[in-house]
Amino acid sequence: MDTMNENKRKVALVCPTDDHTKEVMLRAMDNDVAEFECFYGDDASVRAVECVRSGGAGVLMKGAVNTDVLLRAALDKEHGILQKGRVMTHIAVASIPGWERPLIFSDAAVVPRPDVEQMDAIVRYTVEAARNLGIATPKLALTNFTEKENPKFPQTAVYQEIRRRAGEGRYGSVEVGGPMDVKSALDSESGSIKGIASPVVGNADILIFPNIEAGNTFYKTLTLFAHATIAGWLAGTEVPVVVTSRADSVESKYYSLITALKMTKQ
Repeated sequence: MDTMNENKRKVALVCPTDDHTKEVMLRAMDNDVAEFECFYGDDASVRAVECVRSGGAGVLMKGAVNTDVLLRAALDKEHGILQKGRVMTHIAVASIPGWERPLIFSDAAVVPRPDVEQMDAIVRYTVEAARNLGIATPKLALTNFTEKENPKFPQTAVYQEIRRRAGEGRYGSVEVGGPMDVKSALDSESGSIKGIASPVVGNADILIFPNIEAGNTFYKTLTLFAHATIAGWLAGTEVPVVVTSRADSVESKYYSLITALKMTKQ
């Protein structure tokens, strides 16, 4: 067993000085789901990233430190944890009251307007996340406000290429449909009325958004109006990076940590 696998439950935690982060840490230790290596001081982010690089932790987590400071260390070209050629993206998993299954979506925080290769990476990472959560054949909806491809909306051409790659087996066992609106992706009657023929209609496990504005708006809407608890982490880096907002609840931060731990290498 290599060092990373031995330490996949270890979390490199940067500046756990705020009450929410302390509570998350204590709860995780009480439930025996994680161990922590905590880093303090001006160079805490750099030392936490080095801990990850050396195999000493399977998750990197933000405490009371500015996100840009942590990401500067994580994305350092020489000493960071994003390999050349890899795409970093944000993945979220929502637990929504009244909705029977987790809903995965991306990207709400990192990639402004994904091109084909960025979208390819986003699809690969979200499908992998779904499998880590026990969904053997995820159903993935490429969302937009229309189900028609139109040169006025370049993202529909990106979606066309993603569907072609899915058909070639690039993403393994997965159903990919779209473009379609969010309601059709999650409500079979809506999709049927619109005449969208896809096994994804009404059954989507994953929603892929065309740009960061759509993804972020969906994220905030779920938390405000649907009272959803959302786990979020950065994927594409050597280990999952938990960078919750200062405004996020303790429950959301704990859920983010637990979900990130499920994404670590087996």
